[in-house]
Amino acid sequence: MIGYPDRLAKAIGHPVTWMGRLIDWLDTKLNRENAGAEARRRAGSIALLILLVVVGLISFMVERTLLLLPLGFFALALVASTLIAQRSLFSHVASVADALEEGGVEAGRMAVAKIVGRDTASLDQAGIARAAIESLAENFSDAVVAPSFFMVLASLPGAALYKAINTADSMIGHRTERHRDFGRTAAKLDDIANFPASRLSAMLFAAGAAITKGASGSAAWRSAWRDGPKHVSSNAGYPEAAMAGALGISLGGPRSYHGTETDGAWLGDGRRELTIADIRAALNLYARTNGLLISLVLLVALITSAL
Repeated sequence: MIGYPDRLAKAIGHPVTWMGRLIDWLDTKLNRENAGAEARRRAGSIALLILLVVVGLISFMVERTLLLLPLGFFALALVASTLIAQRSLFSHVASVADALEEGGVEAGRMAVAKIVGRDTASLDQAGIARAAIESLAENFSDAVVAPSFFMVLASLPGAALYKAINTADSMIGHRTERHRDFGRTAAKLDDIANFPASRLSAMLFAAGAAITKGASGSAAWRSAWRDGPKHVSSNAGYPEAAMAGALGISLGGPRSYHGTETDGAWLGDGRRELTIADIRAALNLYARTNGLLISLVLLVALITSAL
């Protein structure tokens, strides 16, 4: 409900930015451009191992220390909540709808450029809306469901280690010349870590759509399993296809990265001309689905505490 306070972020940063600084330092120190492909792959694996050991030890020590304090469990909950980006994701996508509504296409392009990696200079309203909704769906899996899943399994260290893997993939896992070999281990491990959460996210969207006016749970389910595997990512396609089916729209399709056009598969079989109203509908579904996720975690907590 509150999110990570902006004032706190400006004062001390955020756990993910701290991880990012360590990843950047390891990249600078270990990713040598004059080394061969195999040497760079080994260096990338070593960098990832160092990152995970550091993050794992610190998060374990923080958890053990907080649990020794009076009301330490509540302090631990506050710390752990910083790793789940429910509110910030909603706010970033809502800002795209607001920008389109108040400033038109040019403002919408500037807003969506903050949350997607594709080229945005030539996007029309439909392209901006599609990019925003895709980002909402994919990041629901990466930034909300996955850290929640690993937190349920292994408390604060589980969520922190997942965020370290995911942050490493976002920073060094892409296939640029510099990171093609160095970031290979990070990219593969991120694919493995996100496998369960991406499928769970699709199922949650289908369940959320079933209780959301104007959305279809059955269409979300069909679209996820029919179109999800068509996506270039082994994981992102499932929540995106579920969102598309739920809202009766189409996501994906062609897009441009760094001036290079790519032919992406279409997910869902609905409308392709999307509007601001579709972004609002996606945010409504996202909010309801988050309610289901919170309820599910509470149910798991009640069952395990009774055992």
